[in-house]
Amino acid sequence: MQLVIDSANIESINKLIEFFPIDGVTTNPSIIVNEQKPFFPLLKEIRSLIGEERELFVQVIAKNAKEMVEEARFICEALSGNVLVKVPVTMEGLKAIKLLKVEGIRTLATTIYTPMNAYLAAKAGAEYVAPYVNRIDNLTGDGVKVVSEIIEIFKRHHLSCKVLAASFKNVQQIHNISLAGAHGITAAPELIEALVEHPSIKENVEKFRKDWFDEYGKESLLLNSSK
Repeated sequence: MQLVIDSANIESINKLIEFFPIDGVTTNPSIIVNEQKPFFPLLKEIRSLIGEERELFVQVIAKNAKEMVEEARFICEALSGNVLVKVPVTMEGLKAIKLLKVEGIRTLATTIYTPMNAYLAAKAGAEYVAPYVNRIDNLTGDGVKVVSEIIEIFKRHHLSCKVLAASFKNVQQIHNISLAGAHGITAAPELIEALVEHPSIKENVEKFRKDWFDEYGKESLLLNSSK
């Protein structure tokens, strides 16, 4: 299952790349705007941090298919490495996904709220769909169920599209999505860090270190052979 950072914050991305097995970075217009930096220089800085092989997802903002395609081409020409274009699942977006598939431009279908949204996007040629788990929950839906049904539809009808689940509020949602069989999750930096947090871990480590120090007087395994 892929682990993707949902952020354009350079400091957060740099930290997570150092410590976690990260597969890529997703961005959207709101995430980019929050950083208050020039658009493409920021994306190029992210690329330099994550390397050429990790996937970088960049979203179009146009409303009609023709302009979406033009923006997608521009994004792919301006950025090096492994780039995917995020396209909202509107009627115009589905048309754009079809056209981009013909051109060999890889896409992620975003703003997925129902299994049928995902089905149409996959049929149109999207490589990924991104169902909005917490947003679905907030609309009195069931985000995990939607993801499960998308996965089942893709399996039954032999659609190669992957589910990159998005929009999380807590670790439990990520846990449930993982059990549902999602191909990946994209989450905010604080949630990715929370995946490793548990009070017992710190307690165990401190106990191990104390026992070792009490016996050997050093906080390292690099001891003299006489010890």
